[in-house]
Amino acid sequence: MKRPLASFALLLRLWILFLGGCRRDLHTARGVAEEFVDQHYVRINLQKAQEHSVGLALQKVNEEIRLTSGQAIDASTRKPRVHYRIVEKKEAERQASFLFEGRIEVEDAPEFTRRWLIVTRKEGDRWRVSNFTEYD
Repeated sequence: MKRPLASFALLLRLWILFLGGCRRDLHTARGVAEEFVDQHYVRINLQKAQEHSVGLALQKVNEEIRLTSGQAIDASTRKPRVHYRIVEKKEAERQASFLFEGRIEVEDAPEFTRRWLIVTRKEGDRWRVSNFTEYD
């Protein structure tokens, strides 16, 4: 009886390690930039994007929140499907920038692409998005 229990425990540990490995590392510039893109552009959750922002980026997100206040984004909202990739990156010790290319699919409309330049900076021991710019 000990053998199946030991096998189950081993499988459970491996599964937990696998799940931990799939999460984004928010202690890296890239991880924070990707999380920001996910929250801002994919999930359209400006409050979550705000959590990863400082400086000018925080001002921009706050302004977007102000402009969209009263516009409910919930389960009934038709959200676009967004797929993205990093096309360019520049990393230094305390600052990094990532150029993302997003492919956006909206129901009953033609697919289109956008580019987002996400600039991050290290504040203390944490990376934050300090600016972002959108391009056609």
